[in-house]
Amino acid sequence: MVYYAIHVHLVFRSTIHKPEELIGQFKSYTSRKLIGLIEDNMQESRREWLLNSFKKAGAANSNNTKNQFWQQHNNPIELWSPTVIQQKMDYTHDNPVEAGFVENDYEYLYSSARDYCGIKGLVKVIID
Repeated sequence: MVYYAIHVHLVFRSTIHKPEELIGQFKSYTSRKLIGLIEDNMQESRREWLLNSFKKAGAANSNNTKNQFWQQHNNPIELWSPTVIQQKMDYTHDNPVEAGFVENDYEYLYSSARDYCGIKGLVKVIID
């Protein structure tokens, strides 16, 4: 049986930490906070289903003791050239289109593709 966990694509830079460390800290912090928000929100119609899914996924993973929110594997890729950066940004922006959530990348509310089309997104994006 396959249990689904959440995944995200990030483009970030740090001069202090290794990517694996930042990703681990991000996943640990956000999973605790988001699961807590779901647990506390009695109005969430999928609450029991979500919590049960995270619990089953956690039980299927020997690295966890309780819940599996994020996918276990990470795939950090060094963005060493403008061409590689653009390729990864295009891939990230195309993800919701490929999944069938939207027809155009800028229509996905949680995508930075909006910022590249002149539409204010939900997260501050710095475009160099």
